[in-house]
Amino acid sequence: QVQLVESGGGLVQAGGSLRLSCAASGRTFSSYTMGWFRQAPGKEREFVAAINWSSGSTYYADSVKGRFTINRDNAKNTVYLQMNSLKPEDTAVYYCAAADLRSPQTSGYNYWGQGTQVTVSS
Repeated sequence: QVQLVESGGGLVQAGGSLRLSCAASGRTFSSYTMGWFRQAPGKEREFVAAINWSSGSTYYADSVKGRFTINRDNAKNTVYLQMNSLKPEDTAVYYCAAADLRSPQTSGYNYWGQGTQVTVSS
């Protein structure tokens, strides 16, 4: 059974940084694509970033490009989202997701974590 467990959320001031982690277990993820999504109160869930586990290719939403970085640690089966220059509009619950996709995409994910709250104060 696939399990995705996020951690690293919290409260940070605008301009600060946080690193989210997503520990994956339950299968071999070598061909999978891992994604980060977020959902703010009253808004729909939106794509943030994705990485293909084997190729390392990445894809970012325009709203986070240049500020967020997604990477993975194969030995730890963990994907990270480094978030810098945080803004109040980045406040949301952040979710890790996985899918059997050959390249990073914004949809098509079928495994999801429980989410971790990120709050950016102004």
